[in-house]
Amino acid sequence: MAVKRKTQSPKPKTQRNIRKTSKNKTSFFSSSLFFKVIMGFSLLAVLYSQRGVFMRYLGFVTDKITYTEARSMPIDKVLDTHIEKSFGIDISEYQDKIDWDAVKEIEGGYPIEFAFIRASVGNDRADYKFKKYWKKAKQKGLICGAYHYYRPNENSIAQAENFIAQVTLVEGDFPPVLDIEKLPKAQSIERLKVGLKRWLETVEKHYGVKPIIYSSESYYEDFLKEDFEDYPFWIANYTAFYKEIDDEWSLWQFTENGKVSGINGPVDLNVYNGNSVEMKELLIK
Repeated sequence: MAVKRKTQSPKPKTQRNIRKTSKNKTSFFSSSLFFKVIMGFSLLAVLYSQRGVFMRYLGFVTDKITYTEARSMPIDKVLDTHIEKSFGIDISEYQDKIDWDAVKEIEGGYPIEFAFIRASVGNDRADYKFKKYWKKAKQKGLICGAYHYYRPNENSIAQAENFIAQVTLVEGDFPPVLDIEKLPKAQSIERLKVGLKRWLETVEKHYGVKPIIYSSESYYEDFLKEDFEDYPFWIANYTAFYKEIDDEWSLWQFTENGKVSGINGPVDLNVYNGNSVEMKELLIK
């Protein structure tokens, strides 16, 4: 006869076992949370380090972010290095009152040969000081150029007509200038390029001369260089170029912190990539 064995009940979990299980779960979740925190900080670090690139491409800021982060330029060293070239300024209504009798040299004794003056903004506004500044600069004997601040989200033909309505150019003046700094918010880059070409073609047809394009070096490299290679370029780059200026640049704006007698506050300074005689080749014939 088989002997009936007594079935044993499973051992109940002891308090010690419960604590051990709880500890294991806590350890797992702690390590998982730690990993997520580390990954999160790493991602934030990458995004922060590339914030300028992301913001520029998303159109939240202009190329000026490059300028504000650049170290201070030793202006006299740049001018001394390019002493055989021609120097000039560019101004707008933001310079407010100017004592034109005192406007002769950049601080340090560097003669000013030319001045670019903002003439128009977008499709409907003139620079409030353009007419006055243009007349005064001409009286000073400066070689003058007029520029248009282009707004990417406004009609390009209307912007060209706005510039034409403000500016009369004659022999010895610089060709008209298109200033493009911002990215569009309501259109693609390709559509932006179409608008820029329409502005350039309309203005060239009116004045009979190919316009100059002004922009930052980063904007030029990313969006303009390949599609507008037939145009003269005026490039803003506030990092140190002591010895050479890129051959593709007709003009180089190297600082926004210049000092000029007769002008209150900082002034944009520019170098023409050549001497006075060579600069005449760029002027309207």
